[in-house]
Amino acid sequence: MQVKNLSEKLNFKLLAGAEGEVNEVNGCYVGDLLSWVMGRALDGNVWLTVMGNVNAVAVAVLTDVSAIVLTEGASLDEDAKARANQQGVPIYSCETNTYDTAISIYELLK
Repeated sequence: MQVKNLSEKLNFKLLAGAEGEVNEVNGCYVGDLLSWVMGRALDGNVWLTVMGNVNAVAVAVLTDVSAIVLTEGASLDEDAKARANQQGVPIYSCETNTYDTAISIYELLK
């Protein structure tokens, strides 16, 4: 499933990186500790976090995740938005908590 289709079905709001909405999604990773995510998130995962800064975008590029979803209404700073647009990393927001968001993604992908 493409990131765009997933985001439409779950009513995520696109904040940056529209170019990457064609990325394929194969799973989900949840985490806020950037070094932990770098070592464990898999290529093609959607990364759920509350970290909306430029370092999160760098980690997304390094790990080749399909997208970042900022859960629980977390915000994206302007530097991160600019970097995500440059790198083609789609970043979405949602108001739901991380647990419920992960379950929704799991249900769509199974």
